[in-house]
Amino acid sequence: MKKLSVSLSGHQTSISLEKEFIDALHEISLKENKSIASIIEHIDDNRAPDSNLSSAIRVWIFKRYYKA
Repeated sequence: MKKLSVSLSGHQTSISLEKEFIDALHEISLKENKSIASIIEHIDDNRAPDSNLSSAIRVWIFKRYYKA
């Protein structure tokens, strides 16, 4: 597990993710010309209220690659 520090809505937060998911976020960020923080903020805004952010990121990445 690695920690990824980002600013969400003006607050610093740390997210624990496996290296492979962090690498995937970097790849998507480059392809879409978006910051990792903006991608994570989008995921955070759209996740189910009862899910944690790390899990929501993993599911979002999985769906992104699965649909490709």
